[in-house]
Amino acid sequence: MPIVAAAGPLSLGEACWHALVLGVIQGLTEFLPISSTAHLKVIPVLLGWGDPGIPFTAVIQLGSIAAVLAYFRHDLAEVARGVGRACRYGQWSDPSARLGVAIALGTVPILLAGFALKTFMPAYESSALRSMTSIAIVSIVMALLLALAELIGARRRQIVDVTPRDGLLVGLAQALALVPGVSRSGSTLTASLFDGWQRPAAARFSFLLGIPAITLVGLVELKDAIAVPANGGLIPMLVGVLSAALVSWLAIAWLLRFLQQHSTWVFVGYRLLFGLVILIWFRGIEAIAP
Repeated sequence: MPIVAAAGPLSLGEACWHALVLGVIQGLTEFLPISSTAHLKVIPVLLGWGDPGIPFTAVIQLGSIAAVLAYFRHDLAEVARGVGRACRYGQWSDPSARLGVAIALGTVPILLAGFALKTFMPAYESSALRSMTSIAIVSIVMALLLALAELIGARRRQIVDVTPRDGLLVGLAQALALVPGVSRSGSTLTASLFDGWQRPAAARFSFLLGIPAITLVGLVELKDAIAVPANGGLIPMLVGVLSAALVSWLAIAWLLRFLQQHSTWVFVGYRLLFGLVILIWFRGIEAIAP
């Protein structure tokens, strides 16, 4: 879907500028527990740019995937080796093999949910679940759940303790992120904290678990995004992907360091404020609209 301004199609320069900004937003919000989908819908609307649409936002997520693949390349290589050893020698109790199984199982729920949406809700992009009111309410609810997880989570478990059950449990939470405002990172981090994980381990597993799902979604939507050659075609898309990749790398590194010493309360507060601002702003617009 092209980036379209309220006044009409954009020039190549304007489209590249919009894509650059959207890529920065994507990179900042994909791995922080604040919902990239919500920000990519809300901020362009507030700026008067219009909704960039699901295909474009899914494609620039490929930049975030490139960043997480590069950042965790050693972890992924170890997972591949662990799964390989398990397949050859039956060593499925190996932590790396268990992590690989957990990632695979955790990807299944979001794939099934995404397929169901595509099949049974073809008008999902314009549905009430993607409305500003829905995004605001969901953001507030998820903030409260994250706060509860902070309060009652045991925070004892490390990434080496992962089991297939953990993958399925956190994967079910990840599937909720198909609703804008939930936040894939936020839902998986919240579920992991409820399950007794330490914060840095929960964030690391969230990043690794997101790789298959976000990659597949981006590739599926890539065809639709390329099929619409308006506003400069591939060039703005590449600008968005590259800016998302750079900022995503920085966001991953920052969040892992941050959670070593701090809680997630700052994100709870931000999500509450974000949801309230959206409710007040758009309710006000509806009130004065003819």
